[in-house]
Amino acid sequence: MWFKKKVQAKPEEKLDLPEGLWVKCESCGEILYRSELEKRVWICPKCNFHFRIGSRDYIALLLDEGLLEELDSEMEPLDPLDFPDYKKKLKSAQQSTKLKDGLVYGRAKIGGIPVIFASMDFAFMGGSMGSVVGEKVARAIRLARSEKKPLIIVSTSGGARMQEGIFSLMQLSKTSAELALLAKERVPYISILTHPTMAGVMASYASLGDIIIAEPGALIGFTGPRVIEQTIGEKLPPGFQRSEFMLEHGMIDLLVSRTELRNTLIRLLKIICKVQ
Repeated sequence: MWFKKKVQAKPEEKLDLPEGLWVKCESCGEILYRSELEKRVWICPKCNFHFRIGSRDYIALLLDEGLLEELDSEMEPLDPLDFPDYKKKLKSAQQSTKLKDGLVYGRAKIGGIPVIFASMDFAFMGGSMGSVVGEKVARAIRLARSEKKPLIIVSTSGGARMQEGIFSLMQLSKTSAELALLAKERVPYISILTHPTMAGVMASYASLGDIIIAEPGALIGFTGPRVIEQTIGEKLPPGFQRSEFMLEHGMIDLLVSRTELRNTLIRLLKIICKVQ
């Protein structure tokens, strides 16, 4: 009997692909080419999911010539409670994002109309609101009030920054009080909600806009759906706390794709500011 000699197959050579070439959509699971996603301003071509983008991306996307006259750029948080590892986490976030904290603000123009613009950055400790984020929001509101310019804030946040305790929670009432004064002066405020906008931020300035716009599929609310289900012991409706659900139930005014966000803001500002 003849036997064929078994020849061991050579292991396949591993493809040397550049790191980060592909991205998986967290909504539909589709594997997407990074460069194509960038061309589509980080919107999934299959399910329309809007990936998170940073504050600099919104500046480039929404503002005339991508220009922001940034104010208080060197303001950074302290560690008032001497919270374990807080300083280390702050330093790490600052190094990775090149930001001092999770919000930038200043003067800008959209469609030639002067505005006060602020944008949060989820990459900085989950967009958490500490004393510096709250103070910058308050200063942006005061500036809009003093210069009588429309205020636009792009929000994304997991909530208050626990490492600052009561100093963080104080920002809810401070920013809300400043917005009440802004409304008294009849200066318009447009709030833009992106994925996710939750907890203390949603419970304060993010939900107090004269016009509230949300990107598709954004998670919006105070407590996450899983926590709510565990607390009440009931299954929530499909799509609960997503921006589409919030629009249907009157919690937001407009649902706008990122590709149409700048044009929508220009149309709104022209109406608000009575510009031809």
